[in-house]
Amino acid sequence: MFAIVKTGGKQYRVGVGDQITVERIAGDVGNEVALTEVLAVGGTESPVVGHPTVENASVKAKIVQQPRGTKVIVFKKKRRKNYRRKHGHRQELTVLKIEEITPGA
Repeated sequence: MFAIVKTGGKQYRVGVGDQITVERIAGDVGNEVALTEVLAVGGTESPVVGHPTVENASVKAKIVQQPRGTKVIVFKKKRRKNYRRKHGHRQELTVLKIEEITPGA
C-alpha cells in the first residue's frame, strides 16, 4: 500500500517503512506525527484519489532526525560595476520514517 502526501508545499509517494526527507516539522526526535493531507491512496484493489484530499485518511510517521541541508551559496555580480552580494542558506529538514497508512473513505 502507498499514499501520496503533501507537506511543506511538496508531494511525496510513501509506503510503510520508507524514510523521507521533508521540510522542518516541529517536534523532537522520536515523536510521532500524523500527515493528514493525503492526496491519494493506492496499492489495494481500487485506488482512492481525493478532491483535493482523501477524507479520514492519514499517514503516521516517526521523526528520525532534525538535520540541516547542505549550504547553498547565492552570489550576485554585475561586471565592471563593483557590485557583489554573497548570501548563504541552509534549509532545515526533518527525516521521517513511515509507520502506518490509514486509508480513508
